[in-house]
Amino acid sequence: MLNRLFRSAGIGLVAVASLVLFSPAAQAQSEQQKLIADAEKSLSNFLRDPDMGWLQQNIRRSKALIIAPEILKAGFIFGGSGGRALVVARDPGSGKWVGPAFYIMATGSIGFQAGISVSEGVTMVMTDKGFNSLLATSFKMGGDASVAAGPVGAGAKSDIVADLITFSRSKGVYGGLNLDGTVVAVSDDWNSAFYGKKVLPPDILIKGAVHNKAADSLLAAVAKAGK
Repeated sequence: MLNRLFRSAGIGLVAVASLVLFSPAAQAQSEQQKLIADAEKSLSNFLRDPDMGWLQQNIRRSKALIIAPEILKAGFIFGGSGGRALVVARDPGSGKWVGPAFYIMATGSIGFQAGISVSEGVTMVMTDKGFNSLLATSFKMGGDASVAAGPVGAGAKSDIVADLITFSRSKGVYGGLNLDGTVVAVSDDWNSAFYGKKVLPPDILIKGAVHNKAADSLLAAVAKAGK
């Protein structure tokens, strides 16, 4: 699946794949719980950041959140970024947050770039089109769903309109990670491992047919932020 993702993104990113997605630690089942814990920490970072006021004030408007605690950007000439992400969604009827569903993100790029950087990101899913994209096997940000960088800075205001609104943090530098063109694909093996059976995103994010108490703390944090 990973190679197909990178081809869809426009380039084969062997370095990113080996460093982010196929590390020995990523083989352990406990990695789902670790990603959830890291996602909760990342969300807390955004909610405490005075420059993320727009996100904090508008998170209640989102239909879902894509949280990527660690997006690795690496390469030399041929480069890109990749990482694991999870999605939590708001039930439109009850207002209850459900999930998570697990995904893989990959972006390809060409140009002079050297070294490695790590970012954390939160993407607000604002429209039905953006949410429905998450139910497919994979989709491309900026292609299947419009994407825009969210406004940052104290007192930032904007009437920005997009299916997906992204925010990133990287060593104190904001907005430096461009997710336009990023391919987001369902991680079936992680979803199956976490819930103990084969499940699809609609089962997790719409029907609420499965639940794992390991995600309760994250869901409570999202619910509190979205009030």
